[in-house]
Parts: sequence; C-alpha cells; structure tokens
Amino acid sequence: MSLRDVLTALLVVTLLGVNFVAIKVGLETLPPVLLTALRFLLAALPGVLLVRPPKASLGTVVGFGFSLGVVQFGLLFLAIALGMPAGLSSLLIQMQVFFTIGLAFVVFGERPGALQLAGGLVAALGVAVIGVWKAQHALLTPLLLVLGAALAWACANIIVKRAGRIDMLALMVWGSLAATPPLLVLSLLVEGPAAIAEGLRRADARTLAAVLFIAYPTTILAFALWNRLLSRYPAATVTPFALLVPVVGISSTSALLGEPFGPVEAGGAALILIGIALSVFGGRRRAAPPGFIPARPRDRRAP
Repeated sequence: MSLRDVLTALLVVTLLGVNFVAIKVGLETLPPVLLTALRFLLAALPGVLLVRPPKASLGTVVGFGFSLGVVQFGLLFLAIALGMPAGLSSLLIQMQVFFTIGLAFVVFGERPGALQLAGGLVAALGVAVIGVWKAQHALLTPLLLVLGAALAWACANIIVKRAGRIDMLALMVWGSLAATPPLLVLSLLVEGPAAIAEGLRRADARTLAAVLFIAYPTTILAFALWNRLLSRYPAATVTPFALLVPVVGISSTSALLGEPFGPVEAGGAALILIGIALSVFGGRRRAAPPGFIPARPRDRRAP
C-alpha cells in the first residue's frame, strides 16, 4: 500500500473506534433501530441531491445498503442497547476480518495463508473465552448479535470488492438511502410509535451531536474511504487494519464513558488481537512465479 493509503486506513480506523462512544451516547435516549435509521437517513440526505448514483447495478447498491445498514448496524446497535459494552463490541465486530477473508476465498479464490488460518483459530478462541464469560452474565445473546453484525460487514466488503472501482462516496450515499426505508419500517414494527416518540422527545443536543457524528464522519467519510481501499487492494491487505479499531474503541469508551474492562475480557481481547495480528503477516502477498497470471471471475472488473 502507498503511504497515502496507509494514512487513509489509519484515519478510518480512528473514526470507527471513536464512533462507539457516539453510539453509546445516542442509545441513551433513542431506541436502537430508530438510531440506525436516523444514521442512514442523514447519511443519505442531502447527499442524494448532490451525488450521482454510482455506476453499479441496483442489486449492488441495495445489497450493500441492506448488508451494511439494516443488518450490520441494526444488529450492532441492538446488541449495545441490550447491554454489550461498546468498547468490547468494537473488538468483537472485528471478526469481520476473518469472515471477509473466508468469503473472499469462496467468491474470488483469494487463498488465505497458513498464518491467516492460525490467526482465525486464535481469534475464535478469544471469542469463545468472552462468550463463556458473558453467558454467565446473560449477555450471550448480545455477543451473538455482534458476531452477526461482523458477518454482515464482511458481506458488504465482498459486495464492494465485486463492484470494482466505482465512486465509493456515491455507493455509500445511495446505499444509505436504500437502507433507510426498511430500517424505518422495522423501527415502527419492532419498537413502536410510542417508543419512537419518547426517544425523540428525550433527545437533546448531546444526542444530536452523537447522531451527526455517526452519520457523517463515520458513515459517509470513513466507510467511503474504507470501500475505496477495498476496491484497490486484496481483502487480506486492507481488513487487518481493523486491528486498530478496538484499540481506539476500548480506550475511548473507557476514558470518556468509564466502561469497565475486566481481566477475562482482556484475556479474550488479547487472543483476538493476536489472531488479527497474525492475519496481517499472513496476508502479505507472496511473489508469484514468472509469467503467472491470477485467474479472475468473469464479472470482476480490472483494478
């Protein structure tokens, strides 16, 4: 990766880490699905009036918006609302690294290295440690919701990678528009008009600041930059930068929100971070033999 793209990746993971503080603040007053809907409504407006639709199929835009907006953040916000610490969520959702690498192997034939496979096993052990501990505190369901969100993020990564080099800001804006109607309907059906009205009534300047941060610096800027990197480099090169998201997420939620981080969580977190670190080394591209031309799916655009 070029120095500029490395710095871009570092900016992205910083925004995504601090984002968990804003999520926790927003959920203090707003129901989780409503907060998700507001996030993507604001991310879509006024962008759709200023940015042309991306040069991608309708299925790509809708699939991306559904995977990232409805499923990933819907599950993540719900998990945090049900009691999963925001800092720990910032760590667990990075299992998307291994889900993405696995899906990239299935879809694109990007074979993971031995260290990536070992890293996945170590990280899975870390998740198991945290899962057993949280099950004793009735938090197993939120943990599973975060893992589901990680899988949805990986699916969004694969959709972006298959789309090729398109305008990633346009994809983010129009994908946000595609995610908004189903989220609003889900909020009405699951949370109900009374909870929505009460949440909006209780919202204050702090809530507004949290929603704006979630919608613009995180959703529009960070994910547009992240998707651009995915379109330029192999998934195994880009996704390991997510290693830094939980570092920022845990430190910021601890410093600003006072979230506890006990020894069991720390032990599981260490295993997950070691696993992701192994994938960084395992994701380095080995030199190809002279004259070797990698096979590409017929529908994948040349970088």
